[in-house]
Amino acid sequence: MPGPRRIIVGASGSPGSLRALRYAADLARVSNVPLVPVIAWTPPGGDLAERRGASAELRRVWEEAARKRLRAALDAAWAGRPEVPAIRAVIARGEPGPVLVDTADSDDDLLIVGTGRRGLRSRLWGGRVARYCLRHSRCPVVAVPPAALGSATGLRRWAFRHRELTVDQAMRDWGRAAA
Repeated sequence: MPGPRRIIVGASGSPGSLRALRYAADLARVSNVPLVPVIAWTPPGGDLAERRGASAELRRVWEEAARKRLRAALDAAWAGRPEVPAIRAVIARGEPGPVLVDTADSDDDLLIVGTGRRGLRSRLWGGRVARYCLRHSRCPVVAVPPAALGSATGLRRWAFRHRELTVDQAMRDWGRAAA
């Protein structure tokens, strides 16, 4: 069986997506195929609120905000450019699940998503994107589980409360704590 034509990965910036990005980059490098990180965005308040007061300028601002979130997620995951044949980022308007499934539109694609947290609460309310992709995708889907370190140390809860942490910031803080 031949390998994938390209690897599509969800890149929301969450801890689960950062792990999925790292896994996808490793797989793209080994398979020698393009990597396609995808971020989806919706207007604040949803499409209904946006239809009431549509503005092309606001749409550009929201898309640029998504572009910055994608750039931050890629920097946090790789701290530089990974050694892959090509990176073709996609920034698309819509809900994350349908956008990922639509982007991975060929049987030859491989879709990689992070699964997020484990536990009863996350099973009831979380993980919707991964479940949607597993149910609706036309191509193989790899669901990357969360890191064991995050659940063991409470790191995941801290990461969600402190979304603006960058790799440089973490290294500076770590250096201060070690000194």
